[in-house]
Amino acid sequence: MRAVIQRVSRAKVTVKGEVTGEIGPGLLVLLGVGAGDTRADADYLADKTIGLRIFEDPDGKMNLSVADFGGAVLVVSQFTLYGDIRRGKRPSFDDAAPPQPARELYEYFVEKIRAAGLRCETGRFQEMMQVELVNEGPVTILLDSKKTF
Repeated sequence: MRAVIQRVSRAKVTVKGEVTGEIGPGLLVLLGVGAGDTRADADYLADKTIGLRIFEDPDGKMNLSVADFGGAVLVVSQFTLYGDIRRGKRPSFDDAAPPQPARELYEYFVEKIRAAGLRCETGRFQEMMQVELVNEGPVTILLDSKKTF
């Protein structure tokens, strides 16, 4: 699994004119599921996301997690994180998981975030979405459960 995590002052996702998820300060997580990913991959990314210390403490150092900070999480499915352009200019998505197992792991990831006591909003899986955000910092972190980066 892969995630692009952004520290935001606000973010929202809209599907067909309807706001499906909206948060104030917290994390926007763009989440991609790869072929062969398992719950262990989702557990790893969820734990990293929950514990990621990228919010400032009273001394101005990035030392607080989203839970410490009291923020929320907005999770948006993003299969294009598995786009491979090494062989040309049109991305290949062969490494992305098929829709059904990807949906199951996406929903499992969201459940893990909520089970940690965090408010977690979502987009809609396999829908065209518009994502708006204000990245604070800017702070953007890349995570990969296979630790390729």
